Amino acid sequence: MARIIDGNDKNMVGGQMRKLRIERGWSQQMLSNKLETLAIYICRGSISRIEDRQRTVTDIELYGLAEILGVSIENLFEH
Repeated sequence: MARIIDGNDKNMVGGQMRKLRIERGWSQQMLSNKLETLAIYICRGSISRIEDRQRTVTDIELYGLAEILGVSIENLFEH
């Protein structure tokens, strides 16, 4: 089965997620804590792996990230 993403990247949103998190002045742990308020449990280490594109992101996680970061899901795909 062909991969949608070339290379070793496992998601397309990690870079933008990191940029938005830093713009808000949040640590990875703060983002993790905020996601917990939506019952989305992503530990700090997993946040790091997502930002480094070493971990996939589920649709529920994608929804929660957009909600917490205050952007549209589409905005998470911007480079």
